[in-house]
Amino acid sequence: MKTFFTLFLVSILISAQNQNLPIIPNPVDAKYQNQNFSLTPKTPIYTRHSNVLSEILCFNHFLQSYYGFKLPVTKNVPEVPNIEIIFSNDFKAEAYQMEMNSQSIKIKGQKSGIFYGLISLLQMLPTEIKETHPIPCYNINDYPRFKWRGMHLDVSRHFFPKENIFRYLDILAYYKMNTFHWHLTDDQGWRIEIKKHPLLTSKGGWRNGTLISHASSPTELYDSIYYGGFYTQEEVKEVVAYAKARHITVVPEIEMPGHAVAAIHAYPYLSCHGKEVSVIQKWGVFDDVFCTKDTVFSFLEDVLTEVMDLFPSEYIHVGGDECPKINWKNCPVCQERIKSENLKNEFELQSYFIKRIEVFLSKHNRKLIGWDEILEGGLAPNAAVMSWQGIEGGIAATKHGNNAVMTPGSHCYFDHYQGDPSNEPLAIGGFTPLSKVYSYEPIPEALTAEEGTLILGAQANLWTEYIETWKHVEYMLLPRLCALSEVAWSPKGQKEYESFLIRLKDHFQKFDKRDIHYAKSIYEINTEIINDTINHQILLKLNQAYPENKIYYKSEFENSKETFIPYTRPILIHKNQTIKAETRDDKGNVLGKAEQSFFVSKSTGAKIQLKHQPAKSYSHGSPHTLTDGILGHIPWNSKEWLGFQSHPLIATIDLGTTQNIEKIIAHTLKAEASWIHLPSKMKIDVSMDGKKFKKAGELSASDITKSGRILEFNKSIKNVRYVRISFDSIGKIPAGKSGAGHNAWVFVSEIQIF
Repeated sequence: MKTFFTLFLVSILISAQNQNLPIIPNPVDAKYQNQNFSLTPKTPIYTRHSNVLSEILCFNHFLQSYYGFKLPVTKNVPEVPNIEIIFSNDFKAEAYQMEMNSQSIKIKGQKSGIFYGLISLLQMLPTEIKETHPIPCYNINDYPRFKWRGMHLDVSRHFFPKENIFRYLDILAYYKMNTFHWHLTDDQGWRIEIKKHPLLTSKGGWRNGTLISHASSPTELYDSIYYGGFYTQEEVKEVVAYAKARHITVVPEIEMPGHAVAAIHAYPYLSCHGKEVSVIQKWGVFDDVFCTKDTVFSFLEDVLTEVMDLFPSEYIHVGGDECPKINWKNCPVCQERIKSENLKNEFELQSYFIKRIEVFLSKHNRKLIGWDEILEGGLAPNAAVMSWQGIEGGIAATKHGNNAVMTPGSHCYFDHYQGDPSNEPLAIGGFTPLSKVYSYEPIPEALTAEEGTLILGAQANLWTEYIETWKHVEYMLLPRLCALSEVAWSPKGQKEYESFLIRLKDHFQKFDKRDIHYAKSIYEINTEIINDTINHQILLKLNQAYPENKIYYKSEFENSKETFIPYTRPILIHKNQTIKAETRDDKGNVLGKAEQSFFVSKSTGAKIQLKHQPAKSYSHGSPHTLTDGILGHIPWNSKEWLGFQSHPLIATIDLGTTQNIEKIIAHTLKAEASWIHLPSKMKIDVSMDGKKFKKAGELSASDITKSGRILEFNKSIKNVRYVRISFDSIGKIPAGKSGAGHNAWVFVSEIQIF
């Protein structure tokens, strides 16, 4: 019994030590050795293998940047303690083994595996090193789950010089990401030098101003600053070499056939109409796209030839997303192309376009990858799909036998808010907190085991419409990249969010020391609404990530002067009020804040039923999101909204007792750049028993347009218990709008009944 207890105690201690191992992503297997290795700036790195010197050189680069010293490298057997690097083909690519004791650290693997082993060692070092520092010893066996561990950066909306790109690559390498998706061309700017077509950068790389208001704002505001920039081919080569040294593949994206206005501005013949156009100054989707005449394909082949000379990547990204068809419909050349190629419509014309480019890339031993719209009209035989609109594109691609990279907007769009918008810099909208990124599973349940092998991996995307500075880039990237790295590297069954949060605190200290700007929204207080439909009321529950910190709150009514008190249980919300809360550490320092206003009506806390469920990507909370007293923010934060696209929103609210109604207010959203439109109609039906409903009235399309996004139905109705509100979508998004041809979204945050 005594022996059993001793073993049990030892196992707990080892588990605790493993939990505190500050490596992100979490290694596959790590065993604590109950001893320390003392590292000093003079600790030698010993290797007999000259082919791994570049990995050691990169490791020393990180040491110099973060600690101000490099370790000496020797081919001669040094005295202990030392770090030994052993190249071995016995390991799979990217896998490594690290054996540590008080006298030595041995890292084994192929070149990429050795690099990742050195990165793990780097992460085990403290925030500061002076003369010596003891490192707890572990034996680690580690390898990645997915071979595509990607991070994207849009430099078209806002341009960042190569030095910033180097810093970006260092951050990716530190978290074992191996793919950098470089979005180089779009409507707002062409960012890569093409020597055969120099006007692409001299003209297409610059715009005469930039939208400075949010796209969802009723009034568009612009600056008049001549804005732009581009990378010379020599700079591109530097970036590619810098990435290669960190075992990162750079995948360039050259957008086609849509998102082509900057190129058309430089060379108007590339369009269907041949007219002069300006580089776009705002965000969205625009009608000018590449024409399908042969001269356009010759141009694109010229561009891709130079791109392939610069980028040795297996895949070339061609975009393929958000391509309006209106100009093709009105273009004699494109209509003749449809006839001559026996195509059914413009969607098949887009497929023809992508397939023709794929044939060209295949002749040069490259593979095509594109956003999931390349599925429209038929998928090119060997193309890989980057699934961004959800998981459906990835599922369709793999069931077709093609590879896919999963990057759904619901979990992997880092331009979304990650905390309370009132505490965050301006973002496009949405809500993708750290916990949601960490929860992502790249292989959809709908796939068989064999189909799942076609999922190359996961990627996050950072679009820069609202990101002008490099500090803002880092803020949106971190710490969500840390979560994504663990999604893409660590075994599925080994992920544990609580352990991740513990390890993350060590990385926060290093970010602070290294002047890396990052989001601290993890310290914010999370709010959760408890819907007590029996008593027709709601309660506000508060929680936060780190249990050692405490929550304090106060409730503010009109003209009230409450003080902060400790939070112990959910707060009853019974009238219009604002709850302010903050989390404090044991020294009383405020780490995070939250503020939530409530607007109580007869519908607050009521039972509600939806005929159709909202889209999974926009169904945070429950149907009670519409009756929780919270009005959605603008710019929109998807935590506060329900989104409907394929089915109409039909909500039935049970007021609990028979009552008289004076008016009904619905809070809707207009954000057309994100495909979110006002409904075309709002209908009201009422009932006493919930079975037989009678029409009470409606707001027509013209009424809704006049009223803006807050739809107010004013009519006295007596003796009502059940209220059914229906919102009709506009259907397909019309030509000239972002997402033209797709079903429009309807978003609603609250239905108030007075």
